[in-house]
Amino acid sequence: MDILITGANRGIGAALLHDYRAEGRDAQGTARNDPALLPLDVTAPASVTALADRLNGAPLGLLVCNAGVYLDKGHSLGHGFGADLWAQTFATNVTGVFLTIEALLPNLRAAKGKIAIISSQMASQTNASGGAYIYRASKAAALNLGRNLAQDLKGDGIAVGIYHPGWVQTDMGGSSAQITPQDASLGLRARFDALGLATTGCFETWDGRAHPF
Repeated sequence: MDILITGANRGIGAALLHDYRAEGRDAQGTARNDPALLPLDVTAPASVTALADRLNGAPLGLLVCNAGVYLDKGHSLGHGFGADLWAQTFATNVTGVFLTIEALLPNLRAAKGKIAIISSQMASQTNASGGAYIYRASKAAALNLGRNLAQDLKGDGIAVGIYHPGWVQTDMGGSSAQITPQDASLGLRARFDALGLATTGCFETWDGRAHPF
């Protein structure tokens, strides 16, 4: 398999899957409840293990960790950000990323593949503008996770990149966002193609700019 994209049933993930397949690539996507895609709930360790068993060590050229949630959107300080939302968000946006990568390491090692983690500009400590505390913290953790994995996997020939996909017109980004999923897909695919051991650990925007940490 060339490419595996988590959370590929809608938005950016669906656009990436569609465009890779249009290029003739052997691309597969996952979703929690979509019979057209491989089943995967990144918050459930048994589901992650089942996916790894299904792939059975087959070489994987690119893993795109795209599945994510933004459950505290619109919350205000003192009137939101419940503990349950922290747990759910981190289970998907951080723990789910790690469990998926760890389970598929044999596949990635077999191909000396690449890992792309979809984070956000909201992970940046330099450009902190307040609010969205749960989402920001989870995406910052995903950024930190990717940076450290880049160091540990370099010896295996596996490059890791972390990306801000842009403010995209999806259910999460809203209809007033700046770019379409197709725009994001075009830019991100170029970033993934350019990723290599010389740039492992990078934090970049969808259109190729280095993003401040």
